[in-house]
Amino acid sequence: MKSKRIFTSFAMEDKMLRDFLIGQRNNNHSSIDFTDMSVKQPWDSSWKTNCRSRIKGCDGMIIIFTRNTKNADGQLWEIKCALDEGIPVLAIWGYSSDKGISRPIELRNTVIKDWTWDNISNWVMGL
Repeated sequence: MKSKRIFTSFAMEDKMLRDFLIGQRNNNHSSIDFTDMSVKQPWDSSWKTNCRSRIKGCDGMIIIFTRNTKNADGQLWEIKCALDEGIPVLAIWGYSSDKGISRPIELRNTVIKDWTWDNISNWVMGL
């Protein structure tokens, strides 16, 4: 299977969750492969232009949703950008304890799924 280009959107406070997701992907038992295209460090003032270009070049976006998301301006912009560009998104709960927290407007129409490898791999394979 050809590797999919996936943009991982997360609040900077949740960077370790992104690292866990990449670790899951690298697990020898994983049947899927994707290239993480997330922004690993802030860009200069033109970061939105660079970020939009990166998102547009992806097959999909995985959104790690936590209670930090509502205050993560960069993550919220990334989500809006993906939706504006018609990029498929998969939103997953970063922590099961966050289920039921209020969603930002950017995610009001998005189903947020449990973080399971089946949910992630089935979505990626369907891209």
